[in-house]
Amino acid sequence: MILIIAFVAISSITFGVMALVMNTSRHQRAIERRVISIRSPSGEAGSSGTQVEQLLKVDPESSFGWLDEVLQKYPISQILTARIVQADIKISVGKLLLVSIGLAVCGYAAAYLCVSIWIIQAAVACLFFYVPYGFISFKRSRRIAAFNARLPDAIDMMGRALRAGHSMTASINMVAEQSTEPVTSEFREVFKQQNFGFPLRDALMQMLDHVPSQDLRVLVTGILVQKETGGNLAEILDRTAAVIRERLRIQGDIRTHTAQGRITGWVLCMLPPIMLLAINIINPGYSNVLVDTPVGHMLIYVGLFLLTTGGLIIRQIINGIEV
Repeated sequence: MILIIAFVAISSITFGVMALVMNTSRHQRAIERRVISIRSPSGEAGSSGTQVEQLLKVDPESSFGWLDEVLQKYPISQILTARIVQADIKISVGKLLLVSIGLAVCGYAAAYLCVSIWIIQAAVACLFFYVPYGFISFKRSRRIAAFNARLPDAIDMMGRALRAGHSMTASINMVAEQSTEPVTSEFREVFKQQNFGFPLRDALMQMLDHVPSQDLRVLVTGILVQKETGGNLAEILDRTAAVIRERLRIQGDIRTHTAQGRITGWVLCMLPPIMLLAINIINPGYSNVLVDTPVGHMLIYVGLFLLTTGGLIIRQIINGIEV
C-alpha cells in the first residue's frame, strides 16, 4: 500500500513538473497567434489597421502580461498598440496604463495639497494622466515627419535601382541598406516579408499601418496601380518624389505663415495663469476671494472653460489648412 501511494505521489509530481515546463508561455502564445494570422487569407490579415504587429513582431517584455491579456479584449487597446508601434516605443499597453494612473494619482495629490478646488484637482489629474499618451503622440508625429522628409530620397534611390536593371524587391533592399532611419527599418521589414513569401501588396499595406503617412500612401498606391496596369515604374517613382517634395515645401511655407498664430494662441492661453501666479507672489493673498468664495469658484470655472474653448478654436483655425 505504501509503495502504491509513493508511486502515485511521484507520478503526480513528475507529471505536474512536466506540465509546468512544457506549458506554452505568453510569448509562445503570441507567436502562435501571429502564425495563425499569417496563415489566414491575406484579405483577413490586412483588413484591420490595428494588426500592425502580426508578422514576426515581438511584443515588448512586460511584468504585467496578465493586464495586457485583459486589455486585448477592448478596441482601445488595439488603437494604443498601433500608436505605440507607430511611435517606435518599447512599452506594453498595460504598463502604459499603470504609468498613467500613477502619474494621475501623483498629480491629484499635489493639487490637493495646494488648492481646495475640486475641478482644478481633477484637471491636474487628467493632465498628468495624459502625459504618457501625449509623449507617444509627440514621438509618433516626429517619426512620421522624419519619415516624410527622407522618403523622396528613398524613392529616387528605388528609381535609380530600377533603371539599373534591379527588381522591385532588390530596390527595396537597397533602400533598406543605404537610406537613413526611420525609412531604413520600415523598408527592411518589407524586404524581410518578401523573403518570407509575403505578398508585396500586403507587405506595403502593413508598412502603411506602421507609418500612417499621406506621402507613403501616394507611393504605395502608385506601386500597386503600376503592378496591376503596367507602365514605367521608374518614371512613376520620379513623379511621385517630385510631388512629395513640392508638398513638403508648401507645408513648410504654411507653417512659416501660421507661426504667428500659433505663438498668439500659446500667449493668450498661458498669460492668465502666469499673471495670476506672479500677482500672488508679489502680493500674497490677492486671489483669496477667488479661492475662498463660491462666486470666485464659479469665476474660475468659467475662466477655465473660456480659456480651453479659445485655445481649441485657435488650434482648429491654424491646423485647418491641409495640403
